[in-house]
Amino acid sequence: MTADQYLYQILSREAVDSGPHSPARGCQALLLPIIQQWAGNQLAGVAPSGSFAKGTANASGTDIDLFISLKSDTTNTLREIYDGLFEWMRNHQFSPRRQNVSIGVKVGGFDVDLVPGKRQDPLSGDHSLFRNRTGTWTKTNVATHIGLVSGSGRLDEIRILKLWRNQKRLDFPSFYLELTVIEALRTVYYGSLSANVWMVFEYLRDSFMTARVQDPANTNNILSDELTQEAKMTIKRTAIQALSAQHWEEIVT
Repeated sequence: MTADQYLYQILSREAVDSGPHSPARGCQALLLPIIQQWAGNQLAGVAPSGSFAKGTANASGTDIDLFISLKSDTTNTLREIYDGLFEWMRNHQFSPRRQNVSIGVKVGGFDVDLVPGKRQDPLSGDHSLFRNRTGTWTKTNVATHIGLVSGSGRLDEIRILKLWRNQKRLDFPSFYLELTVIEALRTVYYGSLSANVWMVFEYLRDSFMTARVQDPANTNNILSDELTQEAKMTIKRTAIQALSAQHWEEIVT
């Protein structure tokens, strides 16, 4: 079995149903009435927004992200929106967890991250999100994120790197990882999956520590600041270990 065959076999095993009967859609259908009751007439929409929407999900260890879009004329502050959703989910017996911009709940064995945001205007997809860790807010555009990643042509490489991250228990936020893979392969032709993944490991070894990664929907949001230098060094060291491995089975399974 070649290296490419081995990696594609893993991707096949980890394939995720993204159709109308997928886990993401099932969780969305179950949660939608509860979210509608909470948001009332201020709800603009609820939709998958993370790896399921981008095409970078793996069957193992993937959260389901649901983006809750509130209308631009919502009068509540971003903190009130975030805290209000948390209390609403707790009152409905979901044992919610406060995260950074999301609220985590369990639905039918799946980890679901609820991301509440308020539209900045009625026409654009720009939203304001509350940052729980800092008590501040940030602007982002989920549609921009989805379009950039899903159209990158690097979904297989991203999925392999996500599996590697999870199996090595690395702290590496998903969107930061996705943009890092895209940047590492920016000048590389499409071709051998294993060769491309190898180049990503080389990038993590050589350039990752000093690379400045911005949110493409908000250049003031520096994604690379989400990790400490110590956390970045752990990623670099683990990439160096991958580059010294004799077999792919030592890198990802």
